[in-house]
Amino acid sequence: MFSRAESTQIRQEFWTTFGQYISPQLSAEGLKINWMNYKTGVKSVFFRMRAENRSAHIAIEITHADLGIQELFYEQFLELKNILNGYLGEEWEWQPFYTNLEGKTYSRIYKEIKDVSIFNRNSWPELISFFKPRITALDEFWSDAKYAFDALK
Repeated sequence: MFSRAESTQIRQEFWTTFGQYISPQLSAEGLKINWMNYKTGVKSVFFRMRAENRSAHIAIEITHADLGIQELFYEQFLELKNILNGYLGEEWEWQPFYTNLEGKTYSRIYKEIKDVSIFNRNSWPELISFFKPRITALDEFWSDAKYAFDALK
């Protein structure tokens, strides 16, 4: 088991390594982008990557405070599901209402892998190979689809 400080350091090392690996990759629009803190331009829509002790996932998270508006965002993503799947080349899990450990409810569309650990450096190549094509595919999708969300902003 790692101390809190060791855990934090390992996480920082992984995300720094991933950031250095992906930083040469330009966005779908040909721009330099901060992949680690992807800006969708929509206040309550986030692309998030998380790696833990036994699994990792990448997700589209819809966190609008008004659950009715959150549901409208989610329904808009449902309308674009086939297009999203085309960019991703795979099916993701869809959860209209997910409550995290802190009790916050949001909608998410995600892909998860198991049996990997951010704390095991031998898992890092697998984690990087999991995250990179999916975050770049999300960027390509968003480059085309973000305009469908303009009315919901």
